[in-house]
Amino acid sequence: MKDILLFAFLLCLFASCQNSNQQEAEPLKRYSIDQFMDNTRFFGSSFSHDESKVLVGSDESGIINAYAINLADGERSTLTESKETVRPISYFPNDDRLLFLSDNGGDEIFHLFLRNEDGSIKELTDAEGARAVPYGWANDRKSYFIGYNKRNPKFMDVYEMDMETFELKMIYANDEGYNFGGISNDKKYMAVSKSITTNDSDLFILDLKTKKATKINETQAGNSAADFSNDSKSFYYLTDVGAEFQYLMQYDIASGKRTKVMQEDWDISYTYFSHTGKYRVSGINEDGKTAIKILDTKSNAKVDFPDLGALDISSINISRSEKWMTFYAGSSRSTSNLYLYNMESKEVKQLTESLNKEINKEDLVEAEVVRYKSFDGLDIPAIYYKPKSASMEDKSAAMVWVHGGPGGQSRVGYSALIQYLVNHDVAILMVNNRGSSGYGKTFYKMDDKNHGEADLKDCIEGKNYLASLPYIDQDQIGIIGGSYGGYMVMRALTHAPEEFKCGVNIFGVTNWLRTLKSIPPWWEAFKVALYEEMGDPAVDSVRLYNISPLFHADKITKPVMVLQGAQDPRVLQVESDEIVEAVKKNNIPVEYVLFEDEGHGFVKKENQIEAYSKILKFVDEYLKEKPDLKG
Repeated sequence: MKDILLFAFLLCLFASCQNSNQQEAEPLKRYSIDQFMDNTRFFGSSFSHDESKVLVGSDESGIINAYAINLADGERSTLTESKETVRPISYFPNDDRLLFLSDNGGDEIFHLFLRNEDGSIKELTDAEGARAVPYGWANDRKSYFIGYNKRNPKFMDVYEMDMETFELKMIYANDEGYNFGGISNDKKYMAVSKSITTNDSDLFILDLKTKKATKINETQAGNSAADFSNDSKSFYYLTDVGAEFQYLMQYDIASGKRTKVMQEDWDISYTYFSHTGKYRVSGINEDGKTAIKILDTKSNAKVDFPDLGALDISSINISRSEKWMTFYAGSSRSTSNLYLYNMESKEVKQLTESLNKEINKEDLVEAEVVRYKSFDGLDIPAIYYKPKSASMEDKSAAMVWVHGGPGGQSRVGYSALIQYLVNHDVAILMVNNRGSSGYGKTFYKMDDKNHGEADLKDCIEGKNYLASLPYIDQDQIGIIGGSYGGYMVMRALTHAPEEFKCGVNIFGVTNWLRTLKSIPPWWEAFKVALYEEMGDPAVDSVRLYNISPLFHADKITKPVMVLQGAQDPRVLQVESDEIVEAVKKNNIPVEYVLFEDEGHGFVKKENQIEAYSKILKFVDEYLKEKPDLKG
């Protein structure tokens, strides 16, 4: 009997080993771009007046529209069915009407709209060619503040809209080119800032009655508005005076006294108070991730979050009653979902499921924060995605990914395009080259008037880092990027044409002289700061000419793909048109993908599917030695 049991045990063990070996031998599951794009994106979470539902934006229809999520059962109902992108803002304070923004095909000329409870739509800012920006409800919830440039296209004046009559009253004519920073609960004060450089700003408290502006900061530095206290006696702001990273300060409006409130080892990105001031919410930019800290202002105790394992929590919203909190949680291989948290019972409930059920997140790749040395010994932070298929025997192709900006930051988080490329054997190194935000003000300023030079060398050293990895094919490394990152792609292909095997330029600048002269009029308040960093075309024309890829396109020897939105107000279509024509003269493979109904960033799912699938096909053909066009 013992022998029979032993035989049965060994047989089961053998079978288990066989199953284990079979599982190990199973090939990596490949997903199509349609499967990746069948995920659903959610954002926003404005509570309704009775806190029974939240207002969100979602692209489940193929384009972003407004939806309501019932907090009791998670049921979702459609509120708008627009063919243009709808950006939900807020429910009304006493009923189920809502506010939303929309533009025309991505032109960024946003108009403010009202959706009535019966579904009818009313445009609230209808001045032709004028842009509206939401600033928020007044504390009494009877009016709403907006920025509006209908008087002068260059400046966003501040208006108060009566939410019964929808009449607009200008409360500040913004001829100084200030940036809005908030209005106190008693409506006596408005915080504004004036950009000096892309890093440094002056902060002011503006008396709305006398229009007198009192400067808060004593030293030129990276200063930005946070929030007014609930009693309107104090103003909170962020500054990096005497430090590498931004910390939180309190300014007493009556006495002018400044007090340091909170300091971390990284930038505090934002701070704000809940409705009564019971909670203070802060977001800290910790090495490419956002860490949230909530403080109970009465007890000074830290509010604990529910344990969601490896998921990162973001986008906190506390209800007006301060009983409920919504937040999003996700990771590099998990799309963000909306959660509801009861601040009293500590119960948490997931409200959305955004990842396509056909995709097993175990097949996706977890991002890794890495660092490598650049040409001058500087540590360069990066976000790295290693394909599961990569090995010494089967080496992977790779791409250096350059973020937008200048001054942007690649961060840990879910990206359908990145996971799609990595799932199809392309390693991605998202480089945070010098000049990127999030790593201290010294690092941030390193590329000022030095663009396309040392920051490009950081990207080239990123390529060398990839090439040093034993499972990466050093002969199959390309470069990809959007906006400023797209510029860096073209700069690499013209200035260092032998470094990368191919390039993918997503609406990138190719002629700085034109781009800096043709920035949207509503950027006027920021233009001086932008010129301080990039250069003034009237003064620095020689340098800007030298770093503009268009004028050196004859040096391009590697295949190029260019993607562009025709409605882009930041990087005009002509930038891409001309570089494509210039590359064609070299008899170099070039592919051009133009979307007539997109702006600076592609938001329509059908366009994203076309763009991303064409990127992979381009990479398969020109980066990999053995093309694989499946997927």
